[in-house]
Amino acid sequence: MSGVKGKKIDVVTLGCSKNLVDSEFLIRQFKANNIQVTHDSENPDGEIAVINTCGFIGDAKDESIETILEFVEAKKRGDLKALYVMGCLSERYMSELGHELPEVDKFFGKFDWQNLVSEVGATYRRDLMNERSLTTPNHYAYFKISEGCNRTCSYCAIPIITGKHKSRSMDELFDEAKRLRDNGVRELQVIAQDLSYYGYDLYKEYKLPQLIEGLANIDGIDWVRLHYAYPTGFPMDVLKVINEHPHVCKYLDIALQHISDNMLVKMRRGIRKNQTYRLLEEMRKQVPGIHLRTTMITGHPGETEQDFKEMEQFVRDIRFERLGVFGYSHEEDTYAYKTYEDDVPQEVKEERAERIMDIQKGISAELNQEKIGQFQKVIIDREEDEFFVGRTEFDSPEVDQEVLIHKENNPNLTIGEFYNVEVTDAEDYDLFGVVK
Repeated sequence: MSGVKGKKIDVVTLGCSKNLVDSEFLIRQFKANNIQVTHDSENPDGEIAVINTCGFIGDAKDESIETILEFVEAKKRGDLKALYVMGCLSERYMSELGHELPEVDKFFGKFDWQNLVSEVGATYRRDLMNERSLTTPNHYAYFKISEGCNRTCSYCAIPIITGKHKSRSMDELFDEAKRLRDNGVRELQVIAQDLSYYGYDLYKEYKLPQLIEGLANIDGIDWVRLHYAYPTGFPMDVLKVINEHPHVCKYLDIALQHISDNMLVKMRRGIRKNQTYRLLEEMRKQVPGIHLRTTMITGHPGETEQDFKEMEQFVRDIRFERLGVFGYSHEEDTYAYKTYEDDVPQEVKEERAERIMDIQKGISAELNQEKIGQFQKVIIDREEDEFFVGRTEFDSPEVDQEVLIHKENNPNLTIGEFYNVEVTDAEDYDLFGVVK
């Protein structure tokens, strides 16, 4: 497709924050070619659309297909000249999608940005390959330190899609962090499929503690927050960095998925129940006040009611500050798909997930009540109706709770700035406060 200068491309991102980072790299390339770009527009009206898909679990795949079909209809109406699809779903099912959706002009893999840029008639700029155009508010950015995964969890299709773990070098990451800082970013959400493994492929030793300390030492970076650690082989030295460095949030997102030994073995998690309890105890001992986020999976093949009751008790025992849960999805080509029958009915998966979230709702409410009267450092993300909406160091954007500050009491707050806030009230998943 030629003559794209002055034209408009709508980029739509589905799935996780790692996909969002990929879209931001792509958007930077488009803008360098003087192409007008919108991202996740409520009313897309470009001549070209690029959909960055997710292919992780069934619901995400369904959303990706539905979104593609919406743009196919727009193309049929003549509202769209060209439609391109990239990302995880495209990487995983390229030949099938090409057969089923001939209206899509071309499918690209997860990282095939160079050919996609060329396809729309633009020039890929290699000198900009590590630069991106943020789609988040200017004061924070998702910061992807590696791609892929070497784990062999039974249920997970990520290694099939992304391949083996590939760390980005520390020098490259420090350079990117400084560029982001120079553009106004004050908070880094450090993300990867597996933070715990970072650095081993490049340096023959795990380097997460050194990387996090280096990022936190960059002038102008106020908060560094860690997402998606793996419990097996967790680099314990990073706890010292979290505890001692003032710019590292006392927050850790560590996906645990289950607790019964029966399920941990079936899931191929490489860790047992007693080891998990000891690990979490040590985290809270070494980092007083740390807020832990985790995810649970209900309904993996072979999960009995007894297995699930152990999960319920685990959630009650640990009292995670942040927790999410989803029902098992039987994904093609995974170990579980090849080995087990998907023997837990969908309604049981969903009912168990609801039971976990009911427990978590009560825990969250109790923990939030304890914060009333405390002072918290809060960054303001946006204005919404009569409130300024912000977060503490214990809250990640999109997935965690927020702090609501009534404009009537504090009318002149600035987006992206930090404030000292007294918590005056609390709900199950939100805090209310006043700037002091």
